[in-house]
Amino acid sequence: MKINIQHNHFQLACSGVSYWEEQKTLLVADVHLGKISHFRKYGSAVPQTAVQTNFDRLDQAVVQFQPLKIIFLGDLFHSALNAEWNLFENWFQNQKAEVILIAGNHDIIAPWHYEKLGVKVFQELQIDDFCLTHHPEEKQGSFNICGHIHPGYRLVGLAKQYLKLKCFFRSRNQLILPAFGEFTGAFLMKPEAEDQVFVCAKAEVIRVN
Repeated sequence: MKINIQHNHFQLACSGVSYWEEQKTLLVADVHLGKISHFRKYGSAVPQTAVQTNFDRLDQAVVQFQPLKIIFLGDLFHSALNAEWNLFENWFQNQKAEVILIAGNHDIIAPWHYEKLGVKVFQELQIDDFCLTHHPEEKQGSFNICGHIHPGYRLVGLAKQYLKLKCFFRSRNQLILPAFGEFTGAFLMKPEAEDQVFVCAKAEVIRVN
């Protein structure tokens, strides 16, 4: 699915990433690395193999779009340093693209850990007429691209069955990306008439509103 925002083109992928064509930039929100290891530490029955899933999906997105930049829109890590940091270091060392983090509320790891690797950390980032943040914000004269909400949408069938899917949520001056990470959940959105909802189905992104 490709959408046009202010004469810029964004490809929306089922994984939840968006590729900004003009900037050759991959946008990724709410990966929450370390969350699975955090759950396992406190006894949750999450398989160890699930830890690698986020990195495999990131690699797939990089191969698909071949970005020059990868911008994480906050909550790259779920909590403090744990074993998944080493996996992130290994993943980063294999990247040719510049990697940037817009700090989110869960990003409590000290910035110098990222800077030592070569990851640039910002509170927000202005690129032309676009303001990239973690929390949704309104900034006059800018279109906001963000994460944090973990947007989702409920599809209801004729027999009252329903399916809850993560989604991209576009309003007049904002695009909220779905959470990329495994085990992150989704907050059901209630679109108004002018809003647009793009659900992440298994094989494609579909506009439903």
